[in-house]
Amino acid sequence: MSDSLWLVVGIAGQLLFTSRFLVQWLASERRRESVVPVAFWWLSLAGGLTLLTYAIFRKDPVFIAGQGMGIFIYLRNLMLLSRSTRERAACQ
Repeated sequence: MSDSLWLVVGIAGQLLFTSRFLVQWLASERRRESVVPVAFWWLSLAGGLTLLTYAIFRKDPVFIAGQGMGIFIYLRNLMLLSRSTRERAACQ
């Protein structure tokens, strides 16, 4: 892949990652309380994976470690949310 295409990948990852804050802010404003919607975690995962790919291409160990650790946290939160949703559905 060319350097220009990798730059686009990096920018796309950063835009995905940053968009999660917009989603969280809008959801919180609507409810007038702090809310972390499921979309926040999906955008975190998508942006984190894209940025991790870019970091691997750049061979940046600090960037790789930071994004790599975050991905586990995003996945775990999605797993916890999924379990909670299943448990609520079972109780109804």
